[in-house]
Amino acid sequence: MMNTSKIPVKRLIKLRKEIHKNPELAGEEKLTAKRIISFAKNYNPDKIIPNIGGKGLAVIFEGMENGPTVLIRCELDALPISETNKLNYRSIYDNVAHKCGHDGHMTIVSGLIPLLSKNKLKKGRVVLLYQPSEETGEGAEKILNDKKFRYIKPDFVFALHNLPGFGTGRIVIKEREFAAASKGMIIKLIGKTSHAAEPEKGINPALAVSEIIAELTSLPKKIRSIKDFSLITIIHSKIGERAFGTSPGYAEVMATLRSYKNTDMKLVKENTLKKVKTIAHKYKLKTEFNFLEDFPATINEKGCVDIVINAAKENKLKTKYLNEPFKWSEDFGHFTKKFKGTLFGLGAGIKHPALHNPDYDFPDEIIVPGVKTFYSIINLILN
Repeated sequence: MMNTSKIPVKRLIKLRKEIHKNPELAGEEKLTAKRIISFAKNYNPDKIIPNIGGKGLAVIFEGMENGPTVLIRCELDALPISETNKLNYRSIYDNVAHKCGHDGHMTIVSGLIPLLSKNKLKKGRVVLLYQPSEETGEGAEKILNDKKFRYIKPDFVFALHNLPGFGTGRIVIKEREFAAASKGMIIKLIGKTSHAAEPEKGINPALAVSEIIAELTSLPKKIRSIKDFSLITIIHSKIGERAFGTSPGYAEVMATLRSYKNTDMKLVKENTLKKVKTIAHKYKLKTEFNFLEDFPATINEKGCVDIVINAAKENKLKTKYLNEPFKWSEDFGHFTKKFKGTLFGLGAGIKHPALHNPDYDFPDEIIVPGVKTFYSIINLILN
């Protein structure tokens, strides 16, 4: 078990509060990355790769001998949510705040920097990856498609997410699917505008919208070949404009498709497209479809799950085994599709405010358990 005194706790909490006070949205994390680079340079890592996948960065420590590359990933971005907490380090911006705990995740990963600097790796390599744009589901793919990532070539990938509702410092784990796949869908219905007094001279999409909303909400239960949980949530709709003299000729419906399994996501998407096209044809409407914020299911590899469990035991942390995946999504799934890896949870407290709530704040007392778990994972693989 690691000696906690080696972790600069006060310095890490100070870093966490600085990041929390100065949040940046997805794709805009320039100053957050700069703050991490400034912290890392105090400990002389072997290499820093800036601007990977956009505003991301990688801090790299090389071993004395060749060996596996272990990648530990965290997220840079905040959420478009106004903070209600009366903290002395509360967000300085309106409608931008770290309400998912990415400030804490960055701090935990940064806690590895002094440890890796002081204790030179005997073999292998550790890459601390600070990923941009997790909340929009874009950052992981941009990292993986960046030419700079070719230098990294990880053998193992690990990440954690703090979890309110679970005991403080408890490790939450599951083999196979850990977090659901999700996909944002925009349905565009194109008809013909006319005078509100003469709707018969146009093609109004209103009835189609109501039918699409009703059909999609219940659609997953009707797809017989789906093997596990799936869900379609209508999140927005719009018909025409506020013009009482006009019968609208255009509408949009937005929905989130969700499933535990990637194979089921494919079925949900195919059946959704088929159903919408059938309804649109019935009302003589043209259709256009856009898909965005694509999160594959995060699938944990058994061997890596075992490593996390052993790391928890080494640090005398309690472990909670899940029976079902979480319904929320995480773009770390893009990494686990390509590399052996695991996303695990770190309990933030049973009564702690929920993620994405305006009164949420990352609990500093789980920084040390997070650092210790990751450091044990690294040593279990490389030593």
